Amino acid sequence: QVQLVESGGGLVQAGGSLKLSCAASGRTFTAYYMGWFRQAPGKDREFVAVINWGGSSTDYADSVKGRFTISRDNAKNTVYLQMNSLKPEDTAVYYCAADRSVVGIRAKPGSWGQGTQVTVSS
Repeated sequence: QVQLVESGGGLVQAGGSLKLSCAASGRTFTAYYMGWFRQAPGKDREFVAVINWGGSSTDYADSVKGRFTISRDNAKNTVYLQMNSLKPEDTAVYYCAADRSVVGIRAKPGSWGQGTQVTVSS
């Protein structure tokens, strides 16, 4: 297991940008796929983005493609989510997740952060 702590959430106007960070504990960060998920009020948690160990492969939900960018800095044990052109429908609690498998990171990540609130005003 890896411990995850998100930061960077806040209130932003539509069209604005935010960058979320997720710091991971432990010395095996490079063994993990990392992902971002979000949960809006009254809705299920949904997949947002995923990145592989080295950062060479990424994937995104259709709703955020072209607007969000996931990246990682393995020297800092940190994964990021750069969010541009934000929309009110992006309002949610954003969670960082980690798993050792490409299947697990999407289906049932083994580690979760506590979440950070992102609110986009219209």
